[in-house]
Amino acid sequence: MLLLFLFPLSAYAQSVEQQFQSWLTNDLWPEASRSGVSRATFDAAFAGVRTNLELPDLVMPGQAAQTPQRQHQAEFGSPGSYFAENIIGGVAAGGRQRAGYLSGVLKDLEDRYGVPRGILLAVWGRESGFGTARIPHNAFEVLATKAFLATRKDMFRAETIAALQMVERGYVRVSNMKSSWAGALGQPQFLPTSYLEHAVAHSGGPRADIWNSEADTLASIANYLSHFGWVRGRDWGFEVNLPANVSCALEGPDRGKPISEWASMGVTRVSGRPFPDNELRGEGYLMMPAGRSGPAFIVTPNFYVLKEYNESDLYALFVGHGGDRITYNVAPFSGQWGRVGGLMRSDVAAMQTGLQRLGYDTGGADGLAGFRTRRAIGDWQARNGLTPTCFPDAEIVRQLR
Repeated sequence: MLLLFLFPLSAYAQSVEQQFQSWLTNDLWPEASRSGVSRATFDAAFAGVRTNLELPDLVMPGQAAQTPQRQHQAEFGSPGSYFAENIIGGVAAGGRQRAGYLSGVLKDLEDRYGVPRGILLAVWGRESGFGTARIPHNAFEVLATKAFLATRKDMFRAETIAALQMVERGYVRVSNMKSSWAGALGQPQFLPTSYLEHAVAHSGGPRADIWNSEADTLASIANYLSHFGWVRGRDWGFEVNLPANVSCALEGPDRGKPISEWASMGVTRVSGRPFPDNELRGEGYLMMPAGRSGPAFIVTPNFYVLKEYNESDLYALFVGHGGDRITYNVAPFSGQWGRVGGLMRSDVAAMQTGLQRLGYDTGGADGLAGFRTRRAIGDWQARNGLTPTCFPDAEIVRQLR
């Protein structure tokens, strides 16, 4: 029985591989050629490359895309696990160590780009463990497989072409094109288009070495964040105490208020210190990644710049808090993360569909509890006489799916 079951799978995989090789020759190569890539570069990049069907978020030929049942990334599990002390503490300690011997480089980058050194070091530490993380995949295998089979084919097609251009222009050798499972490269984990657009050689040379140069890595991160609008002189955000009478459904970048107004509503910093005068005049946004079951924050526009690096509230929060721990040696979060998360992604998607049927804006039905979904839950709870928690749980899913 097992052999009978395995044979058609092997035949199907072989068919997919044949389609992939045909796609490389007849579809990708003509576009690469039009983009200035030589045949020699193309052939060297794809020598021996086959589809990697172990990658997440693939859609096989002839099949429709479906919401996966389980989450592939840590950001979509229990929020508290993302901030395990051994991880964020390691980034903070490693950042403080490197802040010493890289102080000259970091000062130059702060002056030039306006991004604080703690933020630069926290991004570097989170992305690649300051260059120590193992990045094992063949980038051309990952990018081309995703360009052929992923849910975001057009995006990965552009990244594949950009990777070929990197080699063609002499920025990197094919043998050094190693990536994460998502196709990200080097110590700052840049996608190829980000390398071409934002990578910087700190020394001023023609080639940014994000694989071996700490200075180039930090300069590239700084340039990236500056390009996406980092506001010089503003913080990323503050952990706060949110009074019970202030709804968690006020969360989101489209519901900002001057921080002075949040303060007038009774929102205070957990440190007991007042908000800085320059921040009181600026706009702030409520952010509660676990709803009432976790810490609350008032964040600034710079928080959303961090999300340009990785579209995850938890990622941006990790980097912001990690930067504070590197620079100011602050304590861990005051608020405790509750026992939330762990639902099937498909169940959360069904709940989102139920909320949409009732007229709530969840930002889509992708199974990810972003801020629109969190506040939709809070609004629905309040309308139905429940205390808003602003985060999905099994009972909410049962009622709304």
